[in-house]
Amino acid sequence: MSARRKHVYFAMMGLCIGLFVLAWGLVRLWSVPAAVGMCVVAMVIPPVAAIVANRRGPEDRWWDDPSGDAQSDEWWDELDGKKRPRP
Repeated sequence: MSARRKHVYFAMMGLCIGLFVLAWGLVRLWSVPAAVGMCVVAMVIPPVAAIVANRRGPEDRWWDDPSGDAQSDEWWDELDGKKRPRP
């Protein structure tokens, strides 16, 4: 996971916790519907944060990394239409 995505994830989760604490610690004293609304917004943040944190960036590689087995790598490259220089 890149550092930027990690920072965004933790910022979003911190915002989520902050909204819950602020909603039921302070806002509910003035408006319960506003506190419930803040909790609904906070409820949506964790799935979005997980999606952001697990998104694959253009610099990330995982499916096309060499496995270490030359014959297997050559076979998969042939299936994918790639030409790899022979060592």
